[in-house]
Amino acid sequence: MEEQELLNCVRLAQAGDHEAFGILVQTFERTVFAIVLKRLRCRAEAHEITQDVFLQVLRKLPQLREPERFCGWLRRIAVRMAINRAVRRPKEILSGDALEAVNVERDNPLDKILRSEHAAQLRDGLGQLRELDRQTLLAFYFEGQSLQQMSAEFDSPIGTIKRRLHTARNRLRDQLMKLQPVG
Repeated sequence: MEEQELLNCVRLAQAGDHEAFGILVQTFERTVFAIVLKRLRCRAEAHEITQDVFLQVLRKLPQLREPERFCGWLRRIAVRMAINRAVRRPKEILSGDALEAVNVERDNPLDKILRSEHAAQLRDGLGQLRELDRQTLLAFYFEGQSLQQMSAEFDSPIGTIKRRLHTARNRLRDQLMKLQPVG
């Protein structure tokens, strides 16, 4: 479709011409579908969102002040709606049978002993750290505190907390390396 023809079609559709709007849908449906599919990677959802995009366009078309910008405006709507769907997409939930299959107990006595030894080594390594390093690691990894919560608790800026976490992890790694048997 030529630029002038597109511009006339947009203006007619803005004035309520349903046939002109149908031409716009036919012209841009594949483009919108491709934009949405690229973000969602699901054909069924992409078809659904493509329809929703054109419903939104139908509702908002009278508000488009510059009809010559229709193509970019349409793309922005498609991208925004695809991103919104991706963000709001419900997490896949496994059924009870699937969960049972995944959570089958596969531990053997050796696995339990190794986990116990690793936990003991971790406790020993944490015990070798300075108090501030230990408190920082415990707050973040074991208590699940956010950086903001830690910043308030330790009365330090978030950047300082990040640096402390980095330093404490490195020191713990060094302590754990010392506890490994030489082989």
